[in-house]
Amino acid sequence: MFPGGDKHVKMLRYAAIPAVVGGLLAGSVPALADPRTANTAAVPARYAGQTLDWHLCADAELPTPRQPGTQDLECATFRTPRDWDRPNERQDLTIAISRLKSTGPTTASVLTNPGGPGGPGRDFPAVLRNQAKLREHQEIIGIDTRGTGKSTNVSCGGGLGVGTTLDARDRDPRNLNLIVDSVKYAASSCQRASGELGPLISTFQMVRDLELLRVLLGREKINWIGYSAGTWLGARYAQQFPNRTGRFVLDSSTEFTGSWQQSFAWQPLGFERRFRQDFLPWLARYDSTYHFGTSGEAARQTYENVRFALTRNPVDLDGVQVGPTTLDTYVLGGLKSKHSFPLTANMLVKVKALTEASTPDQARAEARAEVKSALSKPRSPLSEPIGTGDAPDAFEGTLTNTVCNEGTWTGNRQSIIRQSQQFIDRGQSLIVGTWMWFQFCAFWKGQPCPLPTMDGKGVPPVLIVQSENDPATPIEGARKAHKAFQNSRLLTVTGEGDHGIYGLGNAGVDKIVDAYLVDGVVPDDQSVPGMPLPVPPGR
Repeated sequence: MFPGGDKHVKMLRYAAIPAVVGGLLAGSVPALADPRTANTAAVPARYAGQTLDWHLCADAELPTPRQPGTQDLECATFRTPRDWDRPNERQDLTIAISRLKSTGPTTASVLTNPGGPGGPGRDFPAVLRNQAKLREHQEIIGIDTRGTGKSTNVSCGGGLGVGTTLDARDRDPRNLNLIVDSVKYAASSCQRASGELGPLISTFQMVRDLELLRVLLGREKINWIGYSAGTWLGARYAQQFPNRTGRFVLDSSTEFTGSWQQSFAWQPLGFERRFRQDFLPWLARYDSTYHFGTSGEAARQTYENVRFALTRNPVDLDGVQVGPTTLDTYVLGGLKSKHSFPLTANMLVKVKALTEASTPDQARAEARAEVKSALSKPRSPLSEPIGTGDAPDAFEGTLTNTVCNEGTWTGNRQSIIRQSQQFIDRGQSLIVGTWMWFQFCAFWKGQPCPLPTMDGKGVPPVLIVQSENDPATPIEGARKAHKAFQNSRLLTVTGEGDHGIYGLGNAGVDKIVDAYLVDGVVPDDQSVPGMPLPVPPGR
């Protein structure tokens, strides 16, 4: 979810079939259906009768610059009602999709979502192209959900960047009020720029888009692999269409049985825990490389010293100010994947050098170049990419409208300031600025969509995959969702903090998930070990 992407707003670059525990889930393979019988969800004929025109994706059809593994990705589009409550108005949106063909005869379609909410997913199947067992008989479908990527875009008009350089740890009341003013302005700007489309960017509408896609794919059921906010979307499809739900994997889970506000409220705990328990001790273990301190606490103090120096003298990179919030934001993004630890550590070393007067001119010039380069690069397969759709802020627009349009979000100026102080008092200050900035839903105008009951009744077994120290979707929320969602299974990855597990290197997790996705083996709740932290280059 939100914290940790490549721009400040992406920091955070959203059938009652009895299970035989440990055995096979009977009848869950999504078979290819006669298109005349696949449409049992009352999808109007003008939409259900569309044909998907699959063709190799051109560069311009991908939501981000072409990545390795997308060379044989096929693209198509389909029309969907702008408003599923009024499908006969003949006002349509375009949904951009992709597929990575199975390597053998295709018997199922697995739909994917990288999270966000609002992360464009048309090129995401490339991340899973090396999952040999999954691909043997299942085609992998990528989707730019409504609002983002190469689908019909929504925009926030650029208003979400205002005030994001203000430091929330500066507790001067004037500064705090400026932050809240910028948050309030962001909400107003986003709603104004989103116009009439904004209220229709919601999980309710996206779920119906997915159901239409199922019909167009000719499947009786669909499988699902959703990461982060993709767990929210997948769980809601399963709840609404249990008889069309095949095998659903919810990886790095939101508290999807609650509200968006409840899910995001876990993040100060999650990011601080990942920072203090995983990253800082790792940094200290390699003090001979990074020179940040020989203990986690010493490394944290060095970080605080560098951060304080930036509050006094921000580093200017050709007009771009690198201040304390930039540093916090970069670190937050790097905490989502252990593979980002060396890059994050190197960035800290270079910023530290830029804050020290004793740094030689040549070393300073090299550090400036490296910091500038580091700030422009994604660091994780699940980093929310900068889209190339009609709206440059389509990701932000989709995220903001989705979250703020669904369920209540309580808060006001006083409560936001008060709660941010409580996070600082608990020692959860790393994300406090981002947390404050993300409270724009408290100022959202209009009546939000009511949240559906999410209890899992009648839903086939779904599999939740969760690491213990996930910063963006902390395990506390995933456990609550697991407890409340009937027939769900929880696969806990111990000694691990990555946000996004399946298909990203853990063979033990992949074996269990593949057995579920491909063979229908529903596991018991269980734990598997995570992967070791990386060794810095050259060690």
